[in-house]
Amino acid sequence: MKRAFSILILTLVSAVSHAQQGEAFMVVEAHSGKVISAANSVVKRPVASLTKIATGVIIVDWADATGADLSKVEATVPASVQAIGGPNPMALQPGDRISLRDALYAALLGSDNLAAMTVADHVGREMLRARGRTGDGVAAFVTEMNELGKAINLTKTRFASPHGLDLPKQNGFSTAADVAKLSVYAMRKPGFTFITRQKDRQVTVQGPAGPRSFNVKNTNELVGEPGILGVKTGTTNAAGPCVSVASDRDPLVRDKPDGEKAVTPRRLIVVVLNNPDRFNRARGLLRQGWDSYDRWVAAGAPIQDREKEILNVPNPR
Repeated sequence: MKRAFSILILTLVSAVSHAQQGEAFMVVEAHSGKVISAANSVVKRPVASLTKIATGVIIVDWADATGADLSKVEATVPASVQAIGGPNPMALQPGDRISLRDALYAALLGSDNLAAMTVADHVGREMLRARGRTGDGVAAFVTEMNELGKAINLTKTRFASPHGLDLPKQNGFSTAADVAKLSVYAMRKPGFTFITRQKDRQVTVQGPAGPRSFNVKNTNELVGEPGILGVKTGTTNAAGPCVSVASDRDPLVRDKPDGEKAVTPRRLIVVVLNNPDRFNRARGLLRQGWDSYDRWVAAGAPIQDREKEILNVPNPR
């Protein structure tokens, strides 16, 4: 009892400490990497279910690499989901089966933690099997998440789980800048973008009593507004309300001296951490961001200090 009370106190102290850090945000144009505005953007902190952006990226990359059809590959809900606790909107139980596609919809749209564990366990075991190894599928998957982080220069990020909940010995962290990098990378992938721009999706779970259907709604209130493509929401006591948003505008088209057309795609990524009014804050940052970006382009897109002004996101996979 004393140990449980001590863990509770430490968790509450951690949550208060992070809450006192206040808001962090970053606004960046994804194609040029131009940082439009930022505040507290390199401060390490919990990012809750924004972690699932990395989970979704790993699944999409794995499917592309192996040729797997996510709609046809079924995952079995592992016993480890019982340790998560919290909401279980699809009433998932160990032994239930769900396609990787539907589990990914549940994880990315509905922020279902058990669905995230299920896809991580399945794909992690498949990765181990491909390497001739056995072991903990979720642990292998989290290792892959952190390898992705290294590959795209998430220098102040550590993933501790595929879901982002704060659990004993599973406290990950990131920054607004690193989440922006991760979001830029994720939204380069049509398979990922297709999922996160959906307002809702019907999914099916196979259980002992037969199939169960659920309508998973996107937790991102901005999806459905003009130009919005996702990306993800997240909330825990320690992280506060968080959101990453991607917004596209029609490309800029101009005539070149040789008669060809120059086409410049335009996409803003807005990351807001620890703001109770995250959606309206993101809307405001998008408006300001597009205005600032338009002025920058009209001025000839000048760069004074590339290291400070450009968010570099490699494309290693």
